[in-house]
Amino acid sequence: MSSEATDLFRSGLPAQDFVRAAMEWHFNPATGSPFWVKRAAQLPFDPRKDISTWEDLDLFPDVSEEWRDVSVDELVPSGIDRGAEDFQVFDSGGTTGRPKRIVESRSRRQGVDWVSEVLDDHGVPGEGGGHWLHIGPTGPHIVGRSIGLLAHKRQTFCHYIDFDPRWVKRAAKEGRTDDVVRYVGHVLEQARDILTTQPVSVLFATPPVLEAIAARDDLLDLVQQRVRGIIWAGTSIGPETLRTLEDELFPDAAVVGLYGNTMMGIAPQRPRTPEDGDEQCVFIPYEPYSRVRLVDPEAPTTEVAYGERGQARISLLSRDLFLPWTLERDYALRIRPNGAYPQDGVADVRPLPTAGAAPVVEGVY
Repeated sequence: MSSEATDLFRSGLPAQDFVRAAMEWHFNPATGSPFWVKRAAQLPFDPRKDISTWEDLDLFPDVSEEWRDVSVDELVPSGIDRGAEDFQVFDSGGTTGRPKRIVESRSRRQGVDWVSEVLDDHGVPGEGGGHWLHIGPTGPHIVGRSIGLLAHKRQTFCHYIDFDPRWVKRAAKEGRTDDVVRYVGHVLEQARDILTTQPVSVLFATPPVLEAIAARDDLLDLVQQRVRGIIWAGTSIGPETLRTLEDELFPDAAVVGLYGNTMMGIAPQRPRTPEDGDEQCVFIPYEPYSRVRLVDPEAPTTEVAYGERGQARISLLSRDLFLPWTLERDYALRIRPNGAYPQDGVADVRPLPTAGAAPVVEGVY
């Protein structure tokens, strides 16, 4: 086993040899997962010798579709003692079909710690600032655990109102608009009960849920009076709608967006600076573990220039999981790094427009 690899994953510090150390960890038979150790024998290259940069990961095939069917036991690295660590299974939201599954132990916790620091930069209430309320998926979806960990890090409680994004997307695809409206109403009644009885100061919700809150005077008053931090994620949002949420509906709260998914982790919004120009919300991935490249949809290994729009291509290198470059159904602008956050940013994320294809149904998450 490579001590260099385990040290890198424990420290969370970037290093020039990070990718090479990760390849040693994930493809060494003593430490790697059964999935990747078996796959190594089928590859026309040796990951432990031939892969040393993020660009080299282009040599790997996109394996994400296989994660709809593979047994999750195959994904756990052999170098991790499953008896000593709490591995959990999490599903994707199902926007692109049947869910993909990942395993996770503690790597995403490092990302949560970093996201908490970014939220501090935005002025989101911290320790002693009140409870959190998560209105969104829990269960097999990792976002619920991540929001709970953020609240725990700030030594407060997190209240949960669960909903099933797959059911809502199915209802929306089938044109059952009334069912979607009733479902959202059911969620909002639960939110009202918590907001009236508990000292909630931070709210996590999707843009459609926030718009539904704004349409009810009783709920809007509660949120405006009590909540000082709003975290939104899960669906795309237009610049004008975001401006309305920030400036008109919730002017006394720090409104912060999160981009990401089960496969790549969380990319929080960086605090705005004058150099961001008209791009109201710039998301930044958690380096060195997670990367987002915006590429030409017709040439998916060709990165677009800054200020141009491209299809999201993601990769994840963590102690618990390795995912080489895989295309997502997201379309966004590539934004330059700034002094505080040296990684590339992405902005104006929306579903990829595909000629002749049915539009992506986002639902409420």
